[in-house]
Amino acid sequence: MKLIIAVVQDKDVPRLMDGLVRAGYSATKLASTGGFLREGNSTVLIGVDDDDTETVLEVVKKTCRAREQLVTPITPVGPAESYVPYPVGVVVGGATVFILPVDRFVKV
Repeated sequence: MKLIIAVVQDKDVPRLMDGLVRAGYSATKLASTGGFLREGNSTVLIGVDDDDTETVLEVVKKTCRAREQLVTPITPVGPAESYVPYPVGVVVGGATVFILPVDRFVKV
């Protein structure tokens, strides 16, 4: 058994959850907050048999896409001369996935 933990941007969560249900997997979604942009994201917990790990990863890859977003820095990130007062493109989205071994999985 494996526990797949996927940290996903909120914009991608509906597609991910729908894709998992269509593929026959159940998941638990927890609200969380991102660090860099302080935007909402979700942590999705998925318990699967070892043989299903790659299938679930494919669902995550198909539904959670990286994209560029413009942000305007509010404060300098380093010395004052490095402050950029105009929007800068950063890559957001996608998913950060952790796969952990599970000794036991019980649904009550």
